[in-house]
Amino acid sequence: MTRFRWLAILAALIIAVPSLAPSPADARAGGGSGSGSRGSKSGDAPAPTQTAPTSKPVERSTTPQQKSPSANPANTAAAGAKPGFMQRNPFMSGLLGGMLGAGLIGMLMGGGFGAGLGSMAGMLGFLLQIALIGGIVYFAVRWWKSRNGAPAAAFAGAGNTGGNPLSPQPVSPEAAPMARSSVQSMLGGGGAAAASGFGAPQLAIVEQDYDAFEALLKDVQAAYSAGDLTKLRSLVTPEMLGYFNQELSANASRGVENKVADVKLEQGDLSEAWSEGPVDYATVAMRFSMIDVTRNVADGRIVEGNEQVRTEATEVWTFLRSRGGNWILSAIQQT
Repeated sequence: MTRFRWLAILAALIIAVPSLAPSPADARAGGGSGSGSRGSKSGDAPAPTQTAPTSKPVERSTTPQQKSPSANPANTAAAGAKPGFMQRNPFMSGLLGGMLGAGLIGMLMGGGFGAGLGSMAGMLGFLLQIALIGGIVYFAVRWWKSRNGAPAAAFAGAGNTGGNPLSPQPVSPEAAPMARSSVQSMLGGGGAAAASGFGAPQLAIVEQDYDAFEALLKDVQAAYSAGDLTKLRSLVTPEMLGYFNQELSANASRGVENKVADVKLEQGDLSEAWSEGPVDYATVAMRFSMIDVTRNVADGRIVEGNEQVRTEATEVWTFLRSRGGNWILSAIQQT
């Protein structure tokens, strides 16, 4: 009986201990959900990068999320379909239809296609019909062969382009090693970002921009951790400020506060950068580490996270700026 009693106590402790220990926190600024706006790309997934090959869509946004019509395969197929030979040559279509119609009328009248062959004019007319039909068949065959042969030549060697960490395609670790020292290298290097969709022009991202992105990552987390809405107002869009305010209010209602410290950018890539009128956008995938804990306001007890253990997160942040202005945070997406 004593043995079973101890087994029951041990089983109860096994069940209870995990629930008493602090759990990993996901309460940082924007953690756990996707929100904000990416301009005309709000409904599109960011271009994949080595840091974030995939990302979840924006869940909360004030921008209507409408995909480009070209994203619909049915629309793409319909737009790319070429008209047939008869559609592009109405004269030949009418001539062939007229000859066939005349032949059918001859058959119905009892003469058949070869009616009037007894006279020279009838014979010449019949030979002319045969020649015209043969010519139509000849040109139709040539057109069909040229139509089927052109794509193979046009796309020859299309897969020979080299990997580029700024392109919308994933790159191999060998092509873009991440053991780098500068902020510019850590975020994928300088140069023009590859824009995609909506005819958006490319936007050159320089070293100062990468410095601003890393600074915003740290400053936004610090201001959120301090509950400083005044500071956040200068770092994020009004839309993002509203979301952060909701999250901070929810924490206050629960009697807890989130504290994020020692944020460090570990790896990053520029996904895409583009302009829409006077506004520039840049989407960056970032993997960063931090001390992330949530404490009970009343007694300071940690309810989520561990102040002795660094946690990592990978998110996709989109920044915007008015032409000539400073970058601010516009959206956060989870991976």
